[in-house]
Amino acid sequence: MTSTETVADAPPESRAARLVTDGFEPKNWILVVTLLVGWHADGLAGVGWGLFGALFAAVIPVLFIKLGVRRGTWADRHLGVRQQRLVVMVFIICSVTTGTLLMSFLGAPSAMVALIAAMVSTLVILMAITFAWKISVHAAVSSGSIAILALAYGPWSLAAYSLVALIGWSRVALRDHTPAQVVAGAALGSVVAGVTFGLLR
Repeated sequence: MTSTETVADAPPESRAARLVTDGFEPKNWILVVTLLVGWHADGLAGVGWGLFGALFAAVIPVLFIKLGVRRGTWADRHLGVRQQRLVVMVFIICSVTTGTLLMSFLGAPSAMVALIAAMVSTLVILMAITFAWKISVHAAVSSGSIAILALAYGPWSLAAYSLVALIGWSRVALRDHTPAQVVAGAALGSVVAGVTFGLLR
């Protein structure tokens, strides 16, 4: 079978699934949760800390990924190739760790330091698992974000877990992950991020 035939036989990509995957990608969750936790912790000053944390947790990593995609180092912005994902995870862990240390040194609210620390903890475990298995980062970040928001704002935030299910569907529909990888990512994200944030805030 030729490569042309393989492409022709492949099922068409779901536009809805692609929109969900792109719209609810990890960086967007990180931006939202840092701002919301910052506001809850210290109003407008907390939002400033949220922007500072998002710089290291979302902006710098996204710029690194975009540069790699432009140079052809990474296959795509969602890092579908597991080996490429590992390299980027190391960079992100270093960036987020730097942000955590700076925020702690500069006197950020404890909730903000706890939030960024929760991101580091989750990333480290995700990276360890990724060496052997392609666990879903989309599911882990979205689930962990909701767990943190529930601890900050109250249990009503848990209603947003319907979004995690939607994201999980999109990752499976696009054949980027299996259902097991999505469920495992969601469970890991909520437990690790939630416990870390709850203990340190």
